[in-house]
Amino acid sequence: MKSLRLAIIGSGPAGFYTAHRLMKKVPEAVVDMYERLPVPYGLVRFGVAPDHPEVKNCEDTFEEVAASPRFNYIGNVRVGHDIELAKMTPHYDAILFSYGASEDRQLGIPGEDRLGVYSAREFVGWYNGLPEFQHLEPDLQTGDQAVIVGQGNVALDVARILLTPVDDLRKTDISGHALESLSRNKIRFVKIVGRRGPLQASFTVKEARELMHIPSVAFEPIDRSLYPPDTTKLPRIQKRIAQVLVNGTKWTTEESPKSWALSFLKAPKSMDANGPSDLLTSVTFTNQAFAPGTDTLSKSASVVPTEETTVYPASLAFRSVGYKSTTLPGLSDIGVPFNTKLGIIPNDLEGRVLSTPDGYSAEAYKYVPGLYCAGWVKRGPTGVIASTMADAFTSADAIAQDWEGNREFLNSDGKKGENKSTGLGWDGIKDEVLERAIRPVSWQDWKRIDQAERSRGKELGKEREKFADIEGMLRVLDG
Repeated sequence: MKSLRLAIIGSGPAGFYTAHRLMKKVPEAVVDMYERLPVPYGLVRFGVAPDHPEVKNCEDTFEEVAASPRFNYIGNVRVGHDIELAKMTPHYDAILFSYGASEDRQLGIPGEDRLGVYSAREFVGWYNGLPEFQHLEPDLQTGDQAVIVGQGNVALDVARILLTPVDDLRKTDISGHALESLSRNKIRFVKIVGRRGPLQASFTVKEARELMHIPSVAFEPIDRSLYPPDTTKLPRIQKRIAQVLVNGTKWTTEESPKSWALSFLKAPKSMDANGPSDLLTSVTFTNQAFAPGTDTLSKSASVVPTEETTVYPASLAFRSVGYKSTTLPGLSDIGVPFNTKLGIIPNDLEGRVLSTPDGYSAEAYKYVPGLYCAGWVKRGPTGVIASTMADAFTSADAIAQDWEGNREFLNSDGKKGENKSTGLGWDGIKDEVLERAIRPVSWQDWKRIDQAERSRGKELGKEREKFADIEGMLRVLDG
């Protein structure tokens, strides 16, 4: 039987889990995985907090995938830039887009670009060694108060990094330049602000508990009126979070050098500065109230603005209100629309790409043959690695089902039922990439970079010290 030749764009969990599942279900499948950076793993490497090494255990599964002779990793090649999608399609039966989310959602308020205001994505990328954010140099010394807008797990990650003793972080794979900056960190109080109430916040009990357990860091007592009198009757997850928040910490704000707080029912209005300087000094919020008739215990409870405002002093502020995927250059050239409002490639929820931007037009509900998506570019930037795995398996199952059912793929001849793909995959475009002075990175090359990072880390008493620039990664291969 003819081999299924698949290109996967993006080497994060969505791409690897799709490959893992598909290669088991379709024994003749051959996968080429393209990654814009020399190094793989996407958000597992650059998004997971350095003090959460257990979350990176999924890399063991990805290593198994990469060990297969039917898998080929092509790093340091930017699809859509270094090679056009239209030049790839003749050599594949299918392409899976799993390139994640590369932009932040904006707040759309005055002062958002003020000095001292950062996105959580930038900050996380900075301390995790993502090359594009190594210029960030966040100001951790001007003042001692920080405000985080948003109450997801990433917001709590940012707070935890700001409040954790720097000597505890030295044992992790946090980037050395971030460690040096954090060693001079003067932030002593972090306020994490949400638009709705505690029952609608999206952080997990694990994240909340970890913040509560940082030694000598106090939690400012929560407004008990935001919870029902008897929290034991709440749904299981909400009940567990309520117990953590109501119990708080054994350290009090009066006796602790550092503290943090959760503030609810407040929507950001402006990032403010006093005097002629553009440096942030406070954040103004519009107080919110639950909409009349809404169920305040519901995860989907709605709120409405009031006429009152609250001002929190801050020299440092982060927006942590979500990520957003963007279109890939050349998508439209191969018949793929992009829903810019939702930041997704329209699909049938099983990963098959649909031909219209909204995906669900009654008169044009049809597939783009041979094109699929998985992960955040498929469903939006929500969920954790476990949910990404389940989503990727669904996409892999759709590809397998279509292949076994002899559905139309890329290069199919509808009249004769033939597939005219060259089947060359990477070999069909490699020469053109090399002619453009691009240096592809193989899996063996990545393992050399990996070993160099581990050696650097060993000298510092940690698991690894990442290269935070592409030039440094590639220099390893010249040694």
